[in-house]
Amino acid sequence: MVAFTGVKVFSATKAWEREQISDRINEWLAANPSADIVDKVVTQSSDSEFHCLTITLFYNLPPGVKAHQPPSPAPMGRTGT
Repeated sequence: MVAFTGVKVFSATKAWEREQISDRINEWLAANPSADIVDKVVTQSSDSEFHCLTITLFYNLPPGVKAHQPPSPAPMGRTGT
């Protein structure tokens, strides 16, 4: 396995979450331009009711750089107060 300094996991169970997962990954990558992705694992699992998609990114950051998390969007159907 390739050496890495960080792991970021994106998972989605609901259909609308699966449709948005690529946007979430791209937002994280844009917020972390120094992240050098060295490996990835895509996992799909399901049972009689749910279908889960998980994308795991393994990355390296330069010394002294910390990963940033973009702000989470409001859940669908909800608005801010």
